[in-house]
Amino acid sequence: MQRMIAWLSIVLGGYLCVPSLALAEEEEAQPAARTARPNILFLLSDDQRRDTIQLLGNGRIRTPNLDHLVKEGTSFSRAYCMGSMNPAVCAPSRAMILTGRTLFRATQGTPHKLLPELLREQGYATFGTGKWHHSKESFARSFSAGGAIFFGGMSDHDQVPIHDFDPAGEYRSHPRAGEKFSSELFADATIEFLDRHAKQRTARPFFAYVSFTAPHDPRTPPEKYRAMYKPKWVRFPKNFLPEHPFDNGELTIRDEKLAPWPRTEEVIRQHLVDYYGMITHMDEQIGRVVEALRVNGQLANTIVVFAADHGLAVGSHGLLGKQNVYEHSMGTPLIIGGPGLPKRKKNDAFAYLFDIYPTLCDLSGIPIPDSVEGKSLAKVLRGEQLQVRDSVFTAYKVQRAVRDDRWKLIRYTHINKTQLFDLAIDVAEQHDLSEDPEQQPRIERMMKLLQAWQDELGTDTPLTNPRLSR
Repeated sequence: MQRMIAWLSIVLGGYLCVPSLALAEEEEAQPAARTARPNILFLLSDDQRRDTIQLLGNGRIRTPNLDHLVKEGTSFSRAYCMGSMNPAVCAPSRAMILTGRTLFRATQGTPHKLLPELLREQGYATFGTGKWHHSKESFARSFSAGGAIFFGGMSDHDQVPIHDFDPAGEYRSHPRAGEKFSSELFADATIEFLDRHAKQRTARPFFAYVSFTAPHDPRTPPEKYRAMYKPKWVRFPKNFLPEHPFDNGELTIRDEKLAPWPRTEEVIRQHLVDYYGMITHMDEQIGRVVEALRVNGQLANTIVVFAADHGLAVGSHGLLGKQNVYEHSMGTPLIIGGPGLPKRKKNDAFAYLFDIYPTLCDLSGIPIPDSVEGKSLAKVLRGEQLQVRDSVFTAYKVQRAVRDDRWKLIRYTHINKTQLFDLAIDVAEQHDLSEDPEQQPRIERMMKLLQAWQDELGTDTPLTNPRLSR
């Protein structure tokens, strides 16, 4: 883990914080720039499946504040993390979000202009709180204010090691343990910033990056929120399996060791109770942040983005973690709303998380840097364009997948195994059609599409292991 974090530090150039805020002195003294640009509130959760929001189809979970964001914006039902080449999927996912670049290029050694760094240069007051899975230097470049900063990947939610904002950007002191549950800690810091910004009565817009560590394990929600759910009530995955049916190349990673094999319904239901409790508690904190915007009169001119860095299995396909390319793990929630954007809209256009970068640039009237590979969803949001791509590629180590509007192919390159799913009638990916003779032409076509994606992305991973016969 430490080696991976050090590697990403080179790529992104920031690291750990509590809700004590400060502004960089040189920026605080600057006169406010007059601008009509919108504020931006970016809410990012950790390890959250796209089917964990009540208004998006899960009647067994309580998410009234995320439901409100659904009502006030556009929900993308086909949003994805492109993947990862290491078990900590959140790190490259966040690198892609912050750079707007694809998987194999976002993690290259060449530094790229980060989204908050660009917005800061364009006159935004930029604020960061919560998980920053990159270097301290990149955090210092990106944010003019901050609080409760966690430079790491995961921790005890009741004792998150955090740093206060350092205007000098050095962060040399040791972190201290947060005195509240992580989601509440980060919400408090955000509300303090929003109140302070409102009191300044500046025309300068803000960008607030609120990076929750929930519902990532250890899943230890406050008891009140765990008690909201009973094991028999939670939405049990229809694609539950006691064990994954074959070696996908990552069956014994840390995430998969959080429950014994074979998985049992009783154990998985308890995992889901804890998972739902974490999400409902985080939902309440999101509600507090949005209410602060409303009370301060900032909501009408604020773009609100909610997303997760990736999904999670939690029992689906006999898996627990995110180290796979099934829909439940690479699929993510993505909601975007704000001034002039449609409300109560569900959109099935393909989207990647790294599309958020150019989309926010477009919506804010900021030129998109040449380094950005994502595609702006602004015209899709406004109904001026149906889609920005007609297929999606995802990857994890030896796993590769491609899907179009209906069909999805997964290739396990280490064992020359292929899966084919008809997502039009098999959303849960339960019925592999790869052995059906009638599907062989389709498999060949999808394999060509998969190879075309690899060529475009600049990865030379062979799709066939020559040491094994077919």
